[in-house]
Amino acid sequence: MQFRTRAIHVGQEHDPATGAVVKPIHLASTFVQPDSSMTAAYDYARTGNPTRHAFEKTLANLDGGTRALAFASGMAATHCATMLLTPGDEIVTGTDIYGGTWRLFNRVLTERGIVVTAVDTSDTAAVARTVGPRTKLLWVESPGNPLLSITDIAACAEIAHRAGALLACDATLTTPALSRPLQLGADIVMHSATKSIGGHSDLLGGALVVGDADLGTRLHWLQNATGAVMGPLEAFLCSRGLKTLELRVLAQSATALRLAEWLVSQPAVRKVHYPGLPSHPAHALAMRQMATGGTIVSFEAAGTVADARRVVESTRLFQLAVSLGAVESLIEIPAAMSHGSYAPEARRAVGIADGLIRLSVGLEAFEDLRDDLAAALSRA
Repeated sequence: MQFRTRAIHVGQEHDPATGAVVKPIHLASTFVQPDSSMTAAYDYARTGNPTRHAFEKTLANLDGGTRALAFASGMAATHCATMLLTPGDEIVTGTDIYGGTWRLFNRVLTERGIVVTAVDTSDTAAVARTVGPRTKLLWVESPGNPLLSITDIAACAEIAHRAGALLACDATLTTPALSRPLQLGADIVMHSATKSIGGHSDLLGGALVVGDADLGTRLHWLQNATGAVMGPLEAFLCSRGLKTLELRVLAQSATALRLAEWLVSQPAVRKVHYPGLPSHPAHALAMRQMATGGTIVSFEAAGTVADARRVVESTRLFQLAVSLGAVESLIEIPAAMSHGSYAPEARRAVGIADGLIRLSVGLEAFEDLRDDLAAALSRA
């Protein structure tokens, strides 16, 4: 079956008890056991919940994995993956990554004895030079956030595996509708389900998807031991979001490309970052790994930082807010908002300018979004 058919039917079979087309939300925290052996399918909601499992089954199928695990947030999912490491182990991570991930790695894990080494993962040769014997996890984002750099996932998988390490890929910006890192050799895929999977700015959640069943068992043990699981209402909303995921993301991506092309022609814009543009330095690689250029566009205004702030504070349809991937369009300045947790010197060192503007393109009409940006740029 095709992607959108599986998104609607796999794991979402009708309720056998009532015939309901939509699965019920199971809110129970505990489950009656037939005997004291505790071998029933469910016993306690932290360990497993039917609504959560339905979402996990669908997502694993769409990502081409053997198992998915749903978490209370994307950061909880990321943290669980890092719990595979022990003090003295090394994470090699990208420089163009989500601010919350940077904070977890550099301000939490380093205090617990994990070595964190950052490298521009769009430079495969630099990755190969950096990954070494003590590296246990290579963590990449492609496209990166917020500069939309592109990492060669297959090449990084080969580098990681040659060193005996795992490759984890944050695929929040693409979702399985646009890319499937497991098929390129990644061991773990992380999604912030808060974003495009939920798609409507009304839930918080995350997920890990793996290809290896034994790795999935290890991660589930850690998830169960630490408890940061997705609630049943959020799982229900994520399942609903998956049903329209491909249609939404493809439509948003088409609008994002048109906006990126338009921004390139604007004198008030210095530079546009969008992998769907032929001018992007890794456009060819992006189009091999992704179905489209994605739903996120970043650009640098030609004026001052104050001008950039006036732009993001002047739009009407683009709402000034962090997050991305929802049906409504959002605008932000990463240096002050989504990536404010970076140390300022680290942020500037990796090229996140103080006046960089990031757009999350929603489902509004292109013409309306273009006119909204044009009016805002004229005020800069």
